[in-house]
Amino acid sequence: MRSITQPGAPVAERIQWVEARGRAFSFTLEKGLPLLEAAHRGFAAQGFAGGVLEIKRGALGPFAYVMPALSKTPDHAAFYSETYRPAGVTHLSTATMTLGVRDGAPFFHCHALWTEEGGRNGGGHILPEETIVAEAFEVAAFGLDGAIFKAEPDPETGFKLFGPVAAVRSGATTERRAFALRLRPNQDVAGCLEDFCRAQGIREARIRGGVGSTIGARFEDGAIVDPFATELTITSGVVAHRAGGLEATLDVALVDYTGALAQGRLVRGDNPVLMTMELVLEVVA
Repeated sequence: MRSITQPGAPVAERIQWVEARGRAFSFTLEKGLPLLEAAHRGFAAQGFAGGVLEIKRGALGPFAYVMPALSKTPDHAAFYSETYRPAGVTHLSTATMTLGVRDGAPFFHCHALWTEEGGRNGGGHILPEETIVAEAFEVAAFGLDGAIFKAEPDPETGFKLFGPVAAVRSGATTERRAFALRLRPNQDVAGCLEDFCRAQGIREARIRGGVGSTIGARFEDGAIVDPFATELTITSGVVAHRAGGLEATLDVALVDYTGALAQGRLVRGDNPVLMTMELVLEVVA
């Protein structure tokens, strides 16, 4: 399987995880608010400090983002581009967001694909500090109680990355067992999720959220993304029993460091994590 040498030594625990409780709900992001504030308000109104969001449409402007890029130093295996700020209103076509905390304040990690004013299709990592909700739009959320994603220095990759940590329960209404996960580099995404579910006795789970990067990509339809640095969003996913046992089915959308976009279903066993993959497993059975 493909692998990329990271600047730091591998951490022994290859899946960072916390068990929690959670609940799915929807809310409307308010027009005129910074995207971060709008997302935080929606979760807080339901009693949650954080969780994950899934976006299928939405309008943003002003809008700022970065793309994956090659690293100019040995401090990182890959890096990110300069900041882009397209004019006018940008329309999201798919996105996932992890809402957590960084430096003691709300923060998010969000990857998306979109269409800019003028018709250019793009994708990348949305910057929380500079992005405003241009028109109100509804989003699907999954709130976590008992865990939160917290940005902390990661010695393996050299970045400050979201990872799940235990949190004091707020008492928010919840419906399901849930596991907040961060997958570390150089391990197949599907294989990690299947192994984790087997270890936890999970027979079926729905993937909520899903923000991260893979070393290129290999799709079931034969399509290949060769550029190794990507920014990826999981558009839908489940882990369930098939004829051969537990299988993870992962549909994704991504942009690579050349700016090329790709979407499809990942091949199991041949899509290793580049930097990180954060998501929530909602336990169904």
